[in-house]
Amino acid sequence: MQKNLIKIDFGQVDLSSLETEEDFRKEAKRLLPEALVQVGEAMGEETWNALQQGQKGSGLKVSTSSSEKRKFVKDAGRNYQRGATARDRKEIEDYIVQQLRSYEE
Repeated sequence: MQKNLIKIDFGQVDLSSLETEEDFRKEAKRLLPEALVQVGEAMGEETWNALQQGQKGSGLKVSTSSSEKRKFVKDAGRNYQRGATARDRKEIEDYIVQQLRSYEE
């Protein structure tokens, strides 16, 4: 899990309204879909780079199209958002709660 790649936009969060654990969880659940996309896109970027390296080594033609890469990465983000396991979702939600708590201090 690449939680360090999640960039939470706290500009849309009213930190003063977060008092109880339930408040933090509710806000984390609201932020979770975008965080899942970010993680998926990061994994897509790594996969794209690995595929490009593998193709170079095998002598196959390497696709250098930035639009193809952008589409691949965006698709990976959306696919991960839809297909993330419950465990991954829980880990990312916990990470968001942790970040909200530390940002609040």
